[in-house]
Amino acid sequence: MKLKGQKRESSESSEGAKGKMTFLLAMVTLVSAFGSSFQYGYNVSVINSPAPYMQDFYNRTYFNRTGKPMSSAFQTLLWSLTVSMFPLGGLFGSLMVWPMVNNCGRKGTLLINNLFSIGSAILMGTSELAKTFEVIILSRVIMGIYAGLASNVVPMFLGEMSPKNLRGAIGVVPQLFITIGILAAQILGLQSILGNAEGWPVLLGLTGIPSLIQLLILPFFPESPRYLLLQKGNEEQARKALKKLRGWDDVDDEIEEMFQEDRSEKEEGQFTVLSLCTFRGLRWQLISIIVMMMGQQLSGVNGVFYYADRIFESAGVKSDSIQYVTVSIGAINVIMTLLAVFIVEYLGRRILLLAGFLLCCASCAVLTLALNLQHTISWMSYLSIACVILYIIGHAIGPSPIPSVLITEMFLQSSRPAAFMVGGSVHWLSNFTVGLVFLYMEAGLGPYSFLIFCAICLATMLYIFFIVPETKNKTFMEINRIMAKRNKVEIQENKEELEDFRPVSDRQADNKILFNSKL
Repeated sequence: MKLKGQKRESSESSEGAKGKMTFLLAMVTLVSAFGSSFQYGYNVSVINSPAPYMQDFYNRTYFNRTGKPMSSAFQTLLWSLTVSMFPLGGLFGSLMVWPMVNNCGRKGTLLINNLFSIGSAILMGTSELAKTFEVIILSRVIMGIYAGLASNVVPMFLGEMSPKNLRGAIGVVPQLFITIGILAAQILGLQSILGNAEGWPVLLGLTGIPSLIQLLILPFFPESPRYLLLQKGNEEQARKALKKLRGWDDVDDEIEEMFQEDRSEKEEGQFTVLSLCTFRGLRWQLISIIVMMMGQQLSGVNGVFYYADRIFESAGVKSDSIQYVTVSIGAINVIMTLLAVFIVEYLGRRILLLAGFLLCCASCAVLTLALNLQHTISWMSYLSIACVILYIIGHAIGPSPIPSVLITEMFLQSSRPAAFMVGGSVHWLSNFTVGLVFLYMEAGLGPYSFLIFCAICLATMLYIFFIVPETKNKTFMEINRIMAKRNKVEIQENKEELEDFRPVSDRQADNKILFNSKL
């Protein structure tokens, strides 16, 4: 056993050295997140500020065509379509994840996806010149498809490239850029910048610039090593990519871990969504991502942002200053998500999720009380502001960034694309549902709407506490073993203990034979 212990010790020290942020890994992370995730956030909020000017454009265009003013009911319908087509497109984009990442690769999918964004940006930017509002609605669908793909493929791509001790931090970066995108749209949407009658087409068209940058730079970066090895069977290219990403030549341990992963799941083959939903060995992983994604969107984040303007106005903020308050809320969101990048590897995923949902739950409960009493007790409006800020802090450190990290970590290579497809679909369907239902909830229940969000936060928090394991600093295989016990299944691993005694070159030869027989 001495030989085995020595091997493990050297392996651990080697892995510790490998787990560093190289320049190439940092650049891949930044280019992927800026070129894709940033635009998701940007397009979530880009139409909020120029809404009155865009609606006026709809009216003028309709009048010029028909000679009659647009009815208020038809205008409401058109604007509802403009807003709601984005999350609906996101759902369609999520349904495209599985076939695209398996056939085109992770990097290939991101590159193809840029064409959706650039095409939409051109259409939206020229819509006023072309005197057509229909292309804005069509472009919102296309941008939704783009965001649906980006929100799933970027975390998958970065998660598969990252060393285990940086996987959480790198996995939060896409959410950081989503919040930066929201903030950028809020700043550029100020009336003094582009949120006015002349500037709104430029505001909408700017979304193509990050995609163009990514389209030009990303081809020079490597594809996911796991995709190259486990799905394409190209060990040479996988090694080459890993060496570039890690900054040195000794990548034998990571390659071997990938081969172990392949051996453990070779009987199932590539999972489709249907086989994922019916496979007992992944039951609790699947339930967990559905619960977390539903909890993320149904926890009231859209409701809090919807109420924020009214809350600040009731506290005495002038109506023409509300837009600056909205920008400050966006800035808090960015700062707290940036904090999550630095603390996720120290505190772990579970702590951030539990603390985040607890803060959201408490904020919703107190906000209900404060909104009901703000007309009778003067200082309650300030308590409402505190609740909004605390809610945003809570959501930014846990519920927003962590679920997509856990999808990457809780599933192996063969099931990960299908898992992201399910998680992404639940995310966008829940988002669409909240947008559709919240106005009716608010009309019927008023501030008591937040009690429903409070209950959802509490239920999600309890589920995470009892079911979701800590995945910090664990390999995909170690996480898979933890979940296998919960699913009450055995993992098929070929003589794993004996592997430690054999030279790496011998193991690689066996693995090549295994791959050739499999292919």
